[in-house]
Parts: sequence; structure tokens; C-alpha cells
Amino acid sequence: MKALLRIFRPSRKLVFIIAGVALLGGVSGGAALYIGKDKILGPSVEASNGLACTDVNLVTIKKQSRVWIRKYIKTEPTDGRTRVKTALRVAKAIYDAQKPDLVQVVVLDTNGPTLRSDIRGRAIGADVVYIPHPDPVLESAEAKTYTARYYDGEAAANGLFFGERVDLPEDEITALNASFRDYSDCIDPIAVAATKGGEGEGKKAEKKEEAKEEKPVEGGGHDSAPATEPAAAEAAPAAGH
Repeated sequence: MKALLRIFRPSRKLVFIIAGVALLGGVSGGAALYIGKDKILGPSVEASNGLACTDVNLVTIKKQSRVWIRKYIKTEPTDGRTRVKTALRVAKAIYDAQKPDLVQVVVLDTNGPTLRSDIRGRAIGADVVYIPHPDPVLESAEAKTYTARYYDGEAAANGLFFGERVDLPEDEITALNASFRDYSDCIDPIAVAATKGGEGEGKKAEKKEEAKEEKPVEGGGHDSAPATEPAAAEAAPAAGH
């Protein structure tokens, strides 16, 4: 028996190696708890890209040879900064796909209103306007590439948001855009239903999309551009709420 024990007795070097690996694993776990896993493994997808979202409505406005797109989307409950980050990501995805002159993305709560007449004030958790190439003549003298704002509170059961309104400065918007890993759009439930329902459902979806496109309108600058349509005038959270 003693001979067998001498054969299977680990060397001192092997013992030190095993002890070192165990110690390193314990230190790494403790560091992850103390520092945070995002510091070690990098930020999560949600922290980098915002949340997954679902389309609610898409409006296309044609004016003076310009194309403006306004999209209403919904997300699961989250903080205001994540909502505005989601809107920034979707705005860039829309521009990359369609190259419009102006993109506006309005973020609603999952329990929020779906009728555009009800989408105003505190029903809007975040609002982003993206103008890739601001034109002082056709938009306004104060047109900016990005404007972004949100309510910093969570939404109530009826989908209305609480908290103060935060208007992000351009440098923060630039930093958020630089943090994106990719620019993915929202899920379109009509397209999903069309895929599941076959060609017949797809034709219905196309007709609905055609019905959303609006007639050309006249007049107005950038600040009034989204407001040339009644629902757009209410697209941005009103100050003082």
C-alpha cells in the first residue's frame, strides 16, 4: 500500500500549480463581484445598443423634394437613457436603409398608446431627431444633426412616464453613438405576421404600409418639419411636464 501511495503522490510542483489556479479563480470571481462584470468582460449588449423594440407606426412625409420618416416604437420597461440610446440606434438603422433627409424616432412604453392622437406629452419616453445633412435654408438656422431627449422616470401602468425631462447635449449624443456595436432596427410585427401567414398576409401588410405614406405638405422649417403633421407637433415631450 505504501508503495502505491508513493507512486500516486503528486509532486510539490504540481501541488503549487493546482493551488495557484484555484487562487486565481477565487480572485477573479471576487474581482468580478467587486468591480463588476462589465468592467472585466465589457458592457452588455443592452448597455451598448439599447433594448430590442417593436414597431408601432411608421410615417413617411414628402416635402419640397425632401423625405422625412417618423417611427413610433415600443420597448420593455427600462431607464430613460437606455430608451434614448435605443432611439438613436434605430434612427441610424433607418437612415442606413433608406437614406431619408430627416429621421424621428419616438419611444413609447409597452403599455403606452398606439393612436397617434394620443401620443404626446408624457406618453413619450424618449424622442430623437436625426438630420444627416442639416440645410439652414430648408430646415432652420438652428438645425442640428441630432437632438435627443427623454423622461428619466419609469412608466406607470397606463404607459405615461414620470420624472424630469432631460435634453442631451451633442457631446453626450456623440458618445452614445460611438458606443454602438451595431445599428439594428426594431421588429415589425406586420412583417412577422406576413411571413407566418403566407403571401396573402404579405399583400395585406404591403397595403397597410402604402396607407401610412402621407401626401406632400407645404411650408415649414426643420423645427416645424415634423410638426407639419398634427401628430408630429406632439412628437416631442412638452417642457414643464
